Amino acid sequence: MAKHRVRSQRSQSLVEFAIVAPLLLFLIFGIVDFGRVIYVYITLSQAVNEGVRVAIRASPLLPDNKAVEQAVQQHAVDVILANPCPNGPITSAGLPQFPNHGWIFITEPNPPSTDEPLSPSLENAPGGQPWLSPTGPTGHQSNAGCSATNPAHDHAALQVTILYYFAPITPLISQLINNNLIITAAAVYRTEY
Repeated sequence: MAKHRVRSQRSQSLVEFAIVAPLLLFLIFGIVDFGRVIYVYITLSQAVNEGVRVAIRASPLLPDNKAVEQAVQQHAVDVILANPCPNGPITSAGLPQFPNHGWIFITEPNPPSTDEPLSPSLENAPGGQPWLSPTGPTGHQSNAGCSATNPAHDHAALQVTILYYFAPITPLISQLINNNLIITAAAVYRTEY
């Protein structure tokens, strides 16, 4: 009789564990994914602050888009970033296509979501970046579909933005959020030149 009672208690424990284990594993992996989101957001926030500091500094050789991009990438450890169209436009259609990748944008604050025509009022590039347009003033081609840029001057505000496509490691969480979590970090400073 005692052996039968011990076996039934073991069976009951196994059934209880089978019911509770998936929930416990989901909770553990959810905490890991939440920690990853916080880590990526803090990393991106620090990177955009460093990038905008490089973009606004006055020096004999003014910074350009490439210098800002390098500063951001240097401070964004363990994060893959690119720069397809550094001066915009920032649109939802222009989001990174690969999970755990991000895009860097250097624009004026609150940039429009469509291409901007070449105009003297645009001050959405660091001081060392020349005017760009599809047929540029020097005859060089720029990225088609990108906004034309005018180097910032007279203490114009510049914004560095990162859009990062985050992919959770937990399949169930990926399905719950439809594998569509975009982390955005931005910083705005006024130029020193």
